[in-house]
Amino acid sequence: MSYLLLDLVFLATAAGLAALLSARRRGARPGARRRTLAWVPLLIAGVALLALTAVFDNVMIAVGLFSYASAALSGLAVGLAPLEDFAYPLAAAVLLPALWVRLSRAERTGGPEPAGRPERAGRRDHATRLAETPVEGHK
Repeated sequence: MSYLLLDLVFLATAAGLAALLSARRRGARPGARRRTLAWVPLLIAGVALLALTAVFDNVMIAVGLFSYASAALSGLAVGLAPLEDFAYPLAAAVLLPALWVRLSRAERTGGPEPAGRPERAGRRDHATRLAETPVEGHK
């Protein structure tokens, strides 16, 4: 299997998951504000990821940290970095913002609380308990 074919499968999967995550649920409240992806920051982040990939992949290949089987490459490259190396940051630039929007939408609609974030009432109760707890040595 060539790296390009592997990348196409990976990118198609990421794009499909992003589409599913971005889809609006049926039965959403009428008039509810819909949060969508902000395209300008998404493009800026994507370009930054691709630029960083170009720089650091070229450095890592130049110092011999890794190499590729030339038979599995397309032959197109940016410096020493093969074109196939750029699929993973591209997939991250597509998939992660969609995941962010979906998770923040679930939080606003009363979906499951993300791990590590206590409910507001729990934080208030904890703060109240801390304020009422006497400190040793103080009266």
